[in-house]
Amino acid sequence: MPYNMIVEVYYGPASWFQKKRPSKFEALLDIVYKLDEESRRFIYRVEGREQPKNSDESVLSHKTVVAESSDYANLTEHSIMNFVEIVRRINPSKLILQNPPDRIYQQLDRVFKVNTERFEYPILEIDAIREFNRDYDKNVIGQPRVKSGLLAALYQLTRRRSVPVVLMLYGPSGVGKTEIARRLAKIMEAPFVKVEATKFTEVGYVGRDVDSMVRDLVEASVRITKQQRINEKYGIADELVEEKIIDALVPGASSDNVKNVNGPNPFDFFLNNSNYPSQKKQYEEQQNLEKQSVPEDVAMAKEQVKIHLREGKLEDQLIDIEVEDSVNTNQLDMQNEGIGIAIGNIFGDMMPKKTKHKKVTVREARKILREQEAQNLIDMDQVIDDAIENAEQNGIIFIDEIDKIASRSSMASGADVSREGVQRDILPIVEGSVVNTKHGPVKTDHMLFIGAGAFHVSKPSDLIPELQGRFPINVELKNLDKADFKKILTATENAVTKQQKALLETEGVDVEFTDDSTDEIAEMAYLMNEQTENIGARRLYTILEKLLEDISFMLPDNSVEKIVIDRESVKNKFKETVKEVDVDKYIL
Repeated sequence: MPYNMIVEVYYGPASWFQKKRPSKFEALLDIVYKLDEESRRFIYRVEGREQPKNSDESVLSHKTVVAESSDYANLTEHSIMNFVEIVRRINPSKLILQNPPDRIYQQLDRVFKVNTERFEYPILEIDAIREFNRDYDKNVIGQPRVKSGLLAALYQLTRRRSVPVVLMLYGPSGVGKTEIARRLAKIMEAPFVKVEATKFTEVGYVGRDVDSMVRDLVEASVRITKQQRINEKYGIADELVEEKIIDALVPGASSDNVKNVNGPNPFDFFLNNSNYPSQKKQYEEQQNLEKQSVPEDVAMAKEQVKIHLREGKLEDQLIDIEVEDSVNTNQLDMQNEGIGIAIGNIFGDMMPKKTKHKKVTVREARKILREQEAQNLIDMDQVIDDAIENAEQNGIIFIDEIDKIASRSSMASGADVSREGVQRDILPIVEGSVVNTKHGPVKTDHMLFIGAGAFHVSKPSDLIPELQGRFPINVELKNLDKADFKKILTATENAVTKQQKALLETEGVDVEFTDDSTDEIAEMAYLMNEQTENIGARRLYTILEKLLEDISFMLPDNSVEKIVIDRESVKNKFKETVKEVDVDKYIL
C-alpha cells in the first residue's frame, strides 16, 4: 500500500506547537488505545471467542493525527523502535509530531517524506516596546528622563545579536531600579533573577561563584517552564484523579478487579512480539483481569459516587490515598563546576518509587493527586531543554548593589582586591560566555544584564575600565519629590494606601484616606528623607505602618467598622517625632 502521507515534525514548546496544529485532529494516544481494543478483538476471533468489529478505519474520525512531547514520556525502547508500524496501521493523511525522539524521527524519515520545523524563541517585538512606552508612567513614578535609555536597551532586544545587552541603572535607594527591571521581565515574559553583588565578596569567595547567577536563572526558568507544562496537563490529570478517588470511596472498587489507571503503556501491548517475553506476561495478566467481572452492585455504587462527587457532596469525606513518598535527596551542588549530585538518588532510577498511604479529605486528595498526576504526564527532559533555551534567549539577570564592589581608589588593597576580583569574574559573563550547570552548558550571549547601584559613596567610574565599557547604556534615576510620593500613594495600580486598605478589609474594617492626608504623608516622607538617610519610596511604608499600628492592634473589634484618616490624624500621630526630628527608627 503506498504511503503518501504528510509528516510534519515540530521542535519547540507546547504553546507554540498548539498554534501550529489544526483545529480538528486525532490524538495519537487515543488512537493507540482504540487499536489496543481492536487487537484484543482480533485475538479473540482467532481463539474463536468473538468476532472482530470492522477494520481500523473506525479509529480515525479525522485524517490528521497529532502527538505531543508528553506522549512519548513513557514509551519503552522497543515501542519507539517500532513506532513506524503504528503509523503504517493508522495511515493518516497528515501526521504532526512535537519533539519526537531521534529514533522515531529517523525511522519516519526513512519511510516517509518528513518536513521539520524548529522553534526559535521570539525576540522582543516592537509592539512590546510600544506597550512599555505607553504604560511607563503608570508603573514607574518620578523618572520621566529614564524612559529614553530604557527604550534604547529594549530596541537592541528586537534584533538577533552575538553579545548580551547590558544596562546600568544608578541612583538613590528606593527610586525604582528594581521595579524597572521587574517591569522589563514582565513585558518580555522572561525568566528573571535578582542577585546581590555583595554576596560574592563574602568570606569563602574563591573566584568562580559569580557563575551561580546564571545557574539561578536556569533554575528559575525550569520552574516556570515546568509549571506551564503542568498547567497544560491539568485537564487529563483531573480525569485520572476522579477515578482514583472513586476507587478509594467505593469498597471493593480498588481491588484487583479494577483496572489500574497507571497500567501498562498501550504501545507495549500493541507492539507485542516474541522478542519481549514480558509483553506476553502483561497480556495474559490483562486477560485474567478482564475475565473477572466487577460485581454489579459495585459498578452501580461507583456511578452513584461519581454523581455525588461532581456535585461536591463528598468534599469532606475522609479517604485513604497512595501518594509518592518524598525522599531527602541530600543534594550536593558543586558550584565551581556546576555539577549537582543527589546522593539519595544515585540508584533511585533502578528502584521503584516509594509510596505511602495518607488519610485526607476528598478536597485535599484532589489537590494532592492532581499535582502528582500532572507531573507524571510531563516530559522533564523536554521541560529542561525548553527552559535552557528560554533562559539563553530571554533571560534577565539583575545585579543589584553593584556599587558595593567598586574600588574607591586606584591603589586597591585589602577588601578592595576582593571587589576587583568580583568585577573581573563578572566581566566574561556580561561579554558572553558558557556556564556549566547541572542541566548542561548555558550560553549568556543573548541575555539581558542589568546592573544597579546607588553610587552614593563610590561612582560608576570607580569600576574597572573593562567593566565600565561593558555597560554602554547608563541611566541615572533622580530623587523622588513630594508630587512623586503622592502618586505612589494613590495613582499606581498597587498603591501603598490601596494595599493597607485591602489588608484591613480582611478584618472587616473600611479605611478611608482623605486627599489632604495623602498630601501630608507625602510631605512628611519627603522631609524625613531630606533630614535623615534617603531611602526613597520605602519611607512611605514605614510611615503608614506607624500610622496604622494602633488600629491594627485593636482589631478584631466588632465596634469598629470604618476609620477615616485625615491630615489632623497624621499630624497628631507624628507630632512628637517631627518636633524632636528623631526619625531614625523609621529607617529600614
